[in-house]
Amino acid sequence: MAIRDEDVLPIPNRPMNRLEGTYLSESFKGIGTTLRHFFTSFGQGRTSRTFQYPEVRREQMPVERGGLHAPNFRGVHRLNRDEAGRVKCVACMMCPTICPAKCIHIDAAESPWDDREKYPKKFEIDELRCIFCGMCEEACPVDAIELTTEYDVVGLTRQEMIFDKEKLLSVFDATIGKKPM
Repeated sequence: MAIRDEDVLPIPNRPMNRLEGTYLSESFKGIGTTLRHFFTSFGQGRTSRTFQYPEVRREQMPVERGGLHAPNFRGVHRLNRDEAGRVKCVACMMCPTICPAKCIHIDAAESPWDDREKYPKKFEIDELRCIFCGMCEEACPVDAIELTTEYDVVGLTRQEMIFDKEKLLSVFDATIGKKPM
């Protein structure tokens, strides 16, 4: 279906005067904004997003300055357990399907429990490849995968940063008492 000419409403641009035509006023506004950001960023100015990491941690910062419980903060993953202490994942393959970085790998197996058909025999997340977008968390129908507020994870080799099912469950055990996002 084509758009008819009588359905289009043209909106004419206002002609610029001589001063606006030179773009000097807009250039000075831009330079002023740049200088304001430059001078207020020294110390802990209101436009500065930098903090001195080993001395100041996210937990010590207020939320409006990018603190730990800011709504857009995402840390390392964890694999949740159910009430019986089993892995909550039902191996539906929604998280590896939706993951844009393709960093989640699941091998499903027949479940030994009567309340579900499948469970993950192997569940791995490559934390170095992950972009921490949170799409895996949103896609999970049983809330099995979750992004925590832990952010200081260190690995000396690439293999140490590939979190398998046991390591993800240990992150759950370590962070179960902390407030989730």
